[in-house]
Amino acid sequence: MRDLFGDVLGRPFGIVIFQLLEATQFTIYLSLIAFIGGGFVALLVTLARVSPSRRAKALTAGYIWTFQSVPLLMLLFLLGLGVPRLLGIDIDPWLAASIALIVYTSAYLSDVWRGAIEAIPSGQWEAGRAVGLKFLAVVRLIIVPQAVKLMLAPTVGFMVQIIKGTSLAFIIGFHDLMNVGKRWANAPVEGTEPFVIYPLMALIYFALCFPLSVWSRRLERRLGSASKKDVPSAA
Repeated sequence: MRDLFGDVLGRPFGIVIFQLLEATQFTIYLSLIAFIGGGFVALLVTLARVSPSRRAKALTAGYIWTFQSVPLLMLLFLLGLGVPRLLGIDIDPWLAASIALIVYTSAYLSDVWRGAIEAIPSGQWEAGRAVGLKFLAVVRLIIVPQAVKLMLAPTVGFMVQIIKGTSLAFIIGFHDLMNVGKRWANAPVEGTEPFVIYPLMALIYFALCFPLSVWSRRLERRLGSASKKDVPSAA
């Protein structure tokens, strides 16, 4: 395949295009890991945040506040460079980038989902308790089916932030689109100058993010404007 790109598009341009597209798969994998892992952690944090327990609310509020206050770049530095140097161990860039993005994603998604759940009228909670349902049953049977409409559009929109966030992982040696593109841009090879490579990278990121942005806007229009009014912004 690499030779095919080189033969069709010429060298080194065809090779550059092939390697950028090949590296894009790792950007997509890391984004999916961040979204699925971060979504799972965010679900637990959200449940604790809206639970009757004051201690759970305080702990999860501290979690959200802490990791929303720390830049993603700093999380990557800490997990990919700081902690390994402190403990004298090697941490695979995949693992460090995945943990950093999962923590980052969970802190924002849990706040979005909490806002959606708290936008449901309190009477719905009272009605559930009045018929003898426990907390989790009220959430699962009454609250979540209504809150999903409010949380869906901002959740899809936040996937764009995750994809863009993965571009920072190159700083700890993660092999992705940004890493490969930067190496080509710095290479002393004619035809791989920064004004050639960076627009190509921007085009690939645009191709990944734009469909999600359009989907998010369509969901927002279809499901109503309540998400704008009641749910906190993810970015």
